Amino acid sequence: MKRKIIKIDPELCNGCGACASACHEGAIQMVGGKARLTREDYCDGLGDCLPACPTGAITFEEREAPAYDHAAVLAAKAARSAGVPPCGCPGSQSRALRRDGAPAPAGEMPSQLRQWPVQIKLAPVNAPYFDGCDLLIAADCTAYAYGAFHRDFIAGRVTLIGCPKLDEGDYTEKLAAILAANEVKSVTVARMEVPCCGGIQRAAETAVARSGRDIPLRTVVVGTDGRLR
Repeated sequence: MKRKIIKIDPELCNGCGACASACHEGAIQMVGGKARLTREDYCDGLGDCLPACPTGAITFEEREAPAYDHAAVLAAKAARSAGVPPCGCPGSQSRALRRDGAPAPAGEMPSQLRQWPVQIKLAPVNAPYFDGCDLLIAADCTAYAYGAFHRDFIAGRVTLIGCPKLDEGDYTEKLAAILAANEVKSVTVARMEVPCCGGIQRAAETAVARSGRDIPLRTVVVGTDGRLR
């Protein structure tokens, strides 16, 4: 059927996530740091998301689209109320991890991870744990190469990881949106010595510059032999 439905311009979208929060039906999701209309049948065409967009990336258009499915929207809302995120995977739900400070069993090194998820592309821009944090942006191989990674890097920081060689797209816009939306105190980048790992360093440096904030940034390079360079 031909009806009124929203249109999102990916060039104008800054990845802030405001429209996804404003969409009561759950038709908009953040994918790769950009807002996307992932369920056309969830969009009622009323445009509650439009005034939430700070860049004017959302407009109306009239085109062929599935009919609005109110029953499916209600079912999805019920699932979200039960703690199941729209993707259907409870494991990607954002949450802070509380450490009780109890000593670990003999011979066991306790995890220092403070939040979930850790993948850059899955992390919500406005998660409360970003405010006032020291942020670690790490290439995912660093934790395997450097034995004391939890102790020396994750401890006391919020951690985001990614692989610029294997992941699709660039992290710059997502990281810039996180830094612009939250009072991040510092950024530490942990990368491998291999050239392809420079992408995560460049993304972090550009994101800090674009954020409009004076955020201290340092980069640590891990060698393939597990030593810091």
